[in-house]
Amino acid sequence: MQHTEIAKRFVKAADLAGIVVREADIEVQYQPAPHTPPSPLPKGKSAIYVFMLDDRCLKVGKAGPKSAARFCSQHYGANRAPSTLANSVIKANLGAPNTTLTANNVSDWLRANTSRVNFLLPSSHGPGVLALFEVFVQCCLQPEFEGFASQRVVAQQVAAADRQTATRLGTLRASRSGGGVGRSMSFVIRR
Repeated sequence: MQHTEIAKRFVKAADLAGIVVREADIEVQYQPAPHTPPSPLPKGKSAIYVFMLDDRCLKVGKAGPKSAARFCSQHYGANRAPSTLANSVIKANLGAPNTTLTANNVSDWLRANTSRVNFLLPSSHGPGVLALFEVFVQCCLQPEFEGFASQRVVAQQVAAADRQTATRLGTLRASRSGGGVGRSMSFVIRR
């Protein structure tokens, strides 16, 4: 799903909750890999930030106007905060088989290999809307490193099962559409 599409869908979800958020309120910033960590949030802005490794979402987080370090730098270092993306990717050894990630090289690896998406929103919408937006993006992208480790295992198993099902259905569609039968099958997978 494209990031601008996520923003549009969030506007609709907010409306269902009785919250007015306009598409024009959300600025989508995309930095493909390799990327540069962002500058501090502009005054009066909050953000949802996303780290992607190819088509895999690794992390979705939020940053309010007083959490500049979380937005700009903490996730890039293993020792910058108790819970960071850097610590998670070291533990999961995402650099394998080519690179063993350590506290010394993880920051460079994250900048070189991940894309970064930021959804900026006026802080005037408040912390409740920011929290809703974060959870909405998490539901859309299914990040691998979110919540407690015990929760992640279940989410990763569900995501893997979804990918296997999509592959099987795609193979079935291809086999059904061949052979001159003149019909094809298509499937929509909804989470």
